[in-house]
Amino acid sequence: MPTSPTPSTARDLVRRVLPQASDTTVEPVDEGGEHSTWWIGERYVLRLTLDPGAAARQRRELLLREAIRPHVPVGVPASVAAGEWAPGLTYTVDTRLPGTSAEHRPVAPEGESDLAGLLSGLRALPSEATAALHLPAGKPRALDPLHASAEEAAGHLAAEGELPAALAAPRAPGTPAHPAAAPTAVVLHNDLKGEHLLVSSAGRVSGVLDWADAVVGDPAEDVAGLALSIGAAAAVRVTAAAGYGPEVARRGVLLARYDTAIRLADRLRGRDDSPLPLLRAQLGRAWER
Repeated sequence: MPTSPTPSTARDLVRRVLPQASDTTVEPVDEGGEHSTWWIGERYVLRLTLDPGAAARQRRELLLREAIRPHVPVGVPASVAAGEWAPGLTYTVDTRLPGTSAEHRPVAPEGESDLAGLLSGLRALPSEATAALHLPAGKPRALDPLHASAEEAAGHLAAEGELPAALAAPRAPGTPAHPAAAPTAVVLHNDLKGEHLLVSSAGRVSGVLDWADAVVGDPAEDVAGLALSIGAAAAVRVTAAAGYGPEVARRGVLLARYDTAIRLADRLRGRDDSPLPLLRAQLGRAWER
C-alpha cells in the first residue's frame, strides 16, 4: 500500500491528467476523512482515496452524481478526470461549485425550496437507475436504544454544564412512542451536514458536495442531516415541501436530536475529536424549538 499522497504526488498527477492547469497552484485542503483533498487553483478540486473501501465508494459516487444530475435542482460536482493514482486507489478531479458552506451562511426560504427539490428528486430517481448504481442498503436505525443513549448523554452534558435549555426541559419518563421508518427506501446523500451544502450570497443552495456515503435507505436520515445543518424547524418545512408526511420529519428530527446529544457527550469524554464549536452548534440547531 502506498504512503499518503504528497504535494509532489498531487502536482505530478495534475500535470498528467489536466495539462491545461499544469502551471496552476496545487494546495492541500484542510480536512481529514477518507480522501486527501487538494485545491487546483480556483476551478478544480482533486480528491485521492486512501484505502480500497474509499476507492469503491468513490467509483459509485461518480456514477451516482451523473445519474442524479438531471433530477435535482442543485449543483452536483462534475468530474473532468478520474482514474487510479496508485494501484487500487482512485482519484477524481472535480469542478469547484460556487457558494459558501452552510456552516457560515444561512439558507434563505428559496434555498429551502432548493433542498426540497433535492429530496424529492432523489425520491423520484427511477428504480432501474437506482438498481444500476449498486448502492448499499442502509438499515433503518432503531430509535428506542438511541433514545436511551441520548438520555444517558444528557446526564453527562448536565454534569458538564453543557445542557442546552431545550434539552433540559422536563421530559416524560420512559421511552416515547417513536415513528416507524418509512416503508419505501430511497436514495440518500446520507451526510447532509453543513460543510456539504454550498449556499449563494442570496441564500440559495448552489451545490451539494461529497456523495461518497450515499445509500438506499430511510429518508429520515437526510432529514436528520438537514436538522444539523439548517435547524429542526427548517428541516421540517423542507421535508413537507418535498412531499413527505409528518412522521418522516418527526423521525428525522429525533435522529438528529439523539445523535447530537450523544456526539457532544462523547467529545467531552474524549471519545471523539470533532470540533467542540461545531458539535455545540449542531446540537443547538437540532434542539431548537
